[in-house]
Amino acid sequence: MKTVSGGVCAAKGFKANGIHCGIRKSRTKKDIALIYSETMASAAAVYTLNLVKGAPLTVTKRHLENGKAQAIICNSGNANTCNANGIEIAEGMSELVASKLGLAPTDVVVASTGVIGQPLDITPIAHGMDALVAGLGDKSADAAEGIMTTDTVKKEIAVSFEVGGKTCTIGGIAKGSGMIHPNMATMLVFLTTDCAISSEMLQKALSSDIQNTFNMVSVDGDTSTNDMVTILANGMAGNEEITCEGEDFTAFMQALNSVTVYLCRMIAGDGEGATKLLECTVKGAKDEATAKVVAKSVICSSLVKAAMFGADANWGRILCAIGYSGAEVDVSHVEVSFTSKAGSICVCVNGAGIAFSEELAKEILLEKEIGIDVTLGDGDGYARAWGCDLTYDYVKINGDYRT
Repeated sequence: MKTVSGGVCAAKGFKANGIHCGIRKSRTKKDIALIYSETMASAAAVYTLNLVKGAPLTVTKRHLENGKAQAIICNSGNANTCNANGIEIAEGMSELVASKLGLAPTDVVVASTGVIGQPLDITPIAHGMDALVAGLGDKSADAAEGIMTTDTVKKEIAVSFEVGGKTCTIGGIAKGSGMIHPNMATMLVFLTTDCAISSEMLQKALSSDIQNTFNMVSVDGDTSTNDMVTILANGMAGNEEITCEGEDFTAFMQALNSVTVYLCRMIAGDGEGATKLLECTVKGAKDEATAKVVAKSVICSSLVKAAMFGADANWGRILCAIGYSGAEVDVSHVEVSFTSKAGSICVCVNGAGIAFSEELAKEILLEKEIGIDVTLGDGDGYARAWGCDLTYDYVKINGDYRT
């Protein structure tokens, strides 16, 4: 398996584009993206568990009942959520794409991201559709830009891997900077692959993978109304279709995971106002479920996040987060270390502080990527979670986000 260029266009038969159509006031910001497969693809998706869901999720779920899709349309600048005519607009977006590409509207995945509760006018989308379709090509970066809201960097990745003697590719783009605490953000992820895999196995792979990737990311503890992860697999790599578990399915899962972990780290590191990526690794838990609860609790702690912003080795806040996590843990066994490219330092052993160099700890915590390593000493359970520091800018960004 190796990293390749191209993002969602790296896999055979996929094209993409992103343009400014007029949803957002700034003409310098792209606000709509389109991904298209030359052939019909197996499709799978996971959605937010927030009871308040954006209209596009309802429409997409309906469209994917047959496990097939051929295009993805997504706008930024408006979430199309809590709107009286939201379903009508989402269906209208699908119909616009379908009419230009010669598809059935039900073969289109539709997504939106941006402000909640603001009416979405379909007029600029309709006016921009000719240019969006005409410009389809090797433009993954443009599509990645078209789905950004408060993101500061485009998020895309692709890898190649072998299945049954055939070279397959899987790529993805993502957006997510704030309102990130998925339960399956505003977090949107679109994945494409030319690997031949049935819709049922594709859904199984995606549903399994997100439990250890996107569901282990938190920026601010808010679960979005529009979280969606979607994958299309058009089979153009020519491998024998994966229809059951086995060596080929394992290879696919490994490639999928390499893409999703990369995107998780990008989302967490680009948290609103963030200056640092945090990765909490928990080992020695009595089971995986316990490890996940502890890792997520540490990553979600506002006090831990604030301490990391200040490069303060305040390990007591980590113990505190472990203690209120609800996980069954023997605190007297807990060890905590901080790591970065500047080194590693142990700050807590057997649930108690030990002497350490504050100067070295500061140096370690001033880096852009920080590891918080927790050992529980109760078993073999392991988990990772990703987050970011909490800065002054987070409040600035969200204080007047709508106005």
